Amino acid sequence: MPHVGLQRLVALAGTLVPLPLLGHWLGNHWLTPLLVLVALPLADLLVGRDRSNPTPEQIAASQRDRWLYLPLRAWLPVQCALIAWGAWEFSQPRTGVWQGLGLLLSIGLVSGGQGITIAHELGHRRSRLDRWLAQALLMTVGYGHFHIEHNRGHHARVATQDDPATARRGESFYRFWWRALPGAWRSAWALETARLERQELPRWSAHNMMLWYAAVPLALLLAFALLLGPLGAAFFAGQALVAVSLLEAVNYIEHYGLQRQRGSDGRLEPVTLHHSWNAAERVSNAWLFNLQRHADHHAHPALPYVALRHHDDSPQLPTGYTGMLWLALLPPLWFALMNRRIDALAASGLRPAA
Repeated sequence: MPHVGLQRLVALAGTLVPLPLLGHWLGNHWLTPLLVLVALPLADLLVGRDRSNPTPEQIAASQRDRWLYLPLRAWLPVQCALIAWGAWEFSQPRTGVWQGLGLLLSIGLVSGGQGITIAHELGHRRSRLDRWLAQALLMTVGYGHFHIEHNRGHHARVATQDDPATARRGESFYRFWWRALPGAWRSAWALETARLERQELPRWSAHNMMLWYAAVPLALLLAFALLLGPLGAAFFAGQALVAVSLLEAVNYIEHYGLQRQRGSDGRLEPVTLHHSWNAAERVSNAWLFNLQRHADHHAHPALPYVALRHHDDSPQLPTGYTGMLWLALLPPLWFALMNRRIDALAASGLRPAA
């Protein structure tokens, strides 16, 4: 697996030397946004794509590798420390408005781009510790319900009108954002309520994880307000908003305009390799733990990130997620590019979403 070494290096480096701290040491809190939003898309264009796939033997070895997830499991205390340090730095008069904004954006990009991606990966593991770490990470950005909605909702309903995380053709990112956020929460609440009913447990009790997902971020917000004042609370809420918006931008990109069909019996077709947009860009795949090999993830959600495979016959994005993010923010350009690709898929036998 030629890409595995780079992925391990990125995971370890990100844990040992978080980008916001590097920017602080170099005297500019805008370093992280510049690297993530400018340098990373350019690197994707310059370095190119990696279409190599692991062998069955390498996949089996990755599933036995006890050290593979060590940097990911170590990320929770790093993220907590980053958010706490960022809030303290943000509340200091010396930071100033411009550098403070850069710091907030930096922490949010990392807690979203790295933290939520790690939470997504750990949330698919069988280990109770990994799933607990995933939920804890998500609660630091006020989005713990993603653990329920993604695993029990999105993976079952992807590429359907019932999935709040699947963007419809002609839907801008901004409209999607307003629909996806409350939709994900409602879906997670319904799924958790159904679980409690099956297990004959009371809804309004400590058994309801949705209550924990709401209570812990509120407690953290109150703690930041008490310890650092309004600026500390504003920083915590601001970095969470950036992180969650980044997550929903990725959701928007991953399934835009793709739809599973219903057979004559009314049943949905199974999820296939044609229901996710993919990108083979080497650099951004290393940074995002192969998240851009998204079709294989939906087909095999239990596979470790290093074992995910590229499929040439899956819908392909023109560049990596960070480059696509800029297009998603400009709906006319997004529609001009992506609707043409959906039409090409329709011509090959796949129909776009309504």
